[in-house]
Amino acid sequence: MRTTVTRTGWMAAAATGAFLVAGCGGTEGPSASTASSPASFGQEGVRGDVAAAVRAAGLPEGKIEVGYDRTGRSASAATAADERKLAALITRISPCVVSWSSKDTGPTTPTTGPTEPRRQLDVVLSGLEKRDWETSAPATEAPVADNGTYFMATYKKQGWTLHARHTSLGAWSRSTVMATEDTCFRGITDEELALVEALSE
Repeated sequence: MRTTVTRTGWMAAAATGAFLVAGCGGTEGPSASTASSPASFGQEGVRGDVAAAVRAAGLPEGKIEVGYDRTGRSASAATAADERKLAALITRISPCVVSWSSKDTGPTTPTTGPTEPRRQLDVVLSGLEKRDWETSAPATEAPVADNGTYFMATYKKQGWTLHARHTSLGAWSRSTVMATEDTCFRGITDEELALVEALSE
């Protein structure tokens, strides 16, 4: 069915940061009690797992975020009706998103070599595994251009899917983690997906 295909595309976009990572908001997101995830493990539970794993890797927690908004996005072609529909969608699924991203690194030094950010992500993922996040697909790592790599891994826990990725290109490097609540995102319609794609370009 077409809805299955487009939903898979949505999740792939989430993993690569095409829409959700770019739109992440602050930690003052909607209450986890409004999320569609099981009451025993909602948004705050996911945030706690990510925070603990980030602490274990010795990384700043300040970039852990819940929900997201469209700050900084261009939507000059959007109609008022489209903007209202997108705002309603964001409100609905904000309780279903938790993300973390590392700071972009600059030139490496003898004490922070090019492999350090990637190693730190491995520690984050190890911390998540200790909190019962299970791998749902084999991790992949592939070269990018002549001097870069792209790594991605996917985990699941109690109705949530977590995508972790690391991209490096020369001296530049960045890691991101994003968890989305499965039931919440399965409710996204083709019309809503098309609207997001149109207004996120």
